Amino acid sequence: MQEIQQEKRERAILVGLAADSMPPEERSTEVTMEELSALLETAGGEAVGWSLQNRDTPDPGSFIGSGKAKEIKELIAANDCELAVFDNELSPSQMRNLTEALGVKVLDRSGLILDIFAGRAQTREGRLQVELAQYQYLLPRLTGMWTHLVRQTASGGKSPIGTRGPGETQLETDRRHIRRKIQKLQEELEEVRRVRGTQRRRRQKNEVPSVALVGYTNAGKSTLLNALTGAGIHTGDRLFDTLDTTTRRLELDDTLEVLLSDTVGFIRKLPTQLVAAFKATLEELNYADLILHVIDVSNPDWMDQLRVTDSLIRELGVETTPRIEVYNKCDRCAGLELPRSSEAVCISAVTGEGLDQLKQRMFRLLTAGEKTVTFLLPYARGGELDRLHDSCRIKETEYTDAGIRVTAVCTPEVYGRLREFAVDDA
Repeated sequence: MQEIQQEKRERAILVGLAADSMPPEERSTEVTMEELSALLETAGGEAVGWSLQNRDTPDPGSFIGSGKAKEIKELIAANDCELAVFDNELSPSQMRNLTEALGVKVLDRSGLILDIFAGRAQTREGRLQVELAQYQYLLPRLTGMWTHLVRQTASGGKSPIGTRGPGETQLETDRRHIRRKIQKLQEELEEVRRVRGTQRRRRQKNEVPSVALVGYTNAGKSTLLNALTGAGIHTGDRLFDTLDTTTRRLELDDTLEVLLSDTVGFIRKLPTQLVAAFKATLEELNYADLILHVIDVSNPDWMDQLRVTDSLIRELGVETTPRIEVYNKCDRCAGLELPRSSEAVCISAVTGEGLDQLKQRMFRLLTAGEKTVTFLLPYARGGELDRLHDSCRIKETEYTDAGIRVTAVCTPEVYGRLREFAVDDA
């Protein structure tokens, strides 16, 4: 029988630091190191060991100090590793010093997440966003990553033929090139944002409410989208399995259809470049009528994950949007006391448990205060029909001898304005 050739996985040592001087959310813990290991596996690597260090403050030169760096180097040699991955973000000089001290490629958490995103983005928009984030991450790190380029190419004298010029280094040329790339990508993303704005205005004109799924990576957002809409999106038990936004229609009842959108998962210490680059996708949250915050309640660390997502929701400025906390994977939580509140629903996107309750809760929140009314508008007030189309969901319109008979799902404000034309309440 022919043996299947398995792709060789890069072996890595993981390194984390918990310094007293760091903000608590930036410190490494066993939980964040396990998450880093899962991220590495998602990227196609394998963690063969890890080291978690406590210090008063990070070493400005090597982050972990020369003694710990020597210890890590021995660990790398003993385990035949080709990569060292740090759970904390490293400065460009720290990355350069560590690369020299350890003798292997060095990545920090941000670089690893960017690498995963680069391999997963499928749409043009997603690829643009990731490329922009990578260039923004790369720009300050050029010196350490291409030390062979830091040579005078035009200093006169014995410079090689073809390198004499205005007197700038190759590194400065590369920096200028990357800044131009960043500007071009930002312009292209602005165009994406403009197109999305046009699509959004069209949706608003058609009065289709928008519902956004948010949550920690691997919480089950795509599985829930599939369960509710039959979208058929690929799902897997991996971090960042979905990067590109997917939108599907969902009928909540015969009077209300919504657009349900999946979004990129959140994670601790998400690189600032990614938050900025993905604003074109995440800005959909600003226009959502309802947010479903999906929480993997089977994860022992779910409360911390909830806090991370809440923090990013605040950062995106959508904390006042109506929200339902959707506690997913409750089928794995037999015997556990699950959260219960008026703003929460416990479900299993896999078994379907709780989905009807979730749809009912969505319908109630999206139609709060609305009522179905039939109006008989005189032709002299025909302009009110356009206003009804702009502000209500029209179920039926009939032109009669007596006037325009229109049945609409409307707010109390609209009903109050047109009460004199109401025929009956459905």
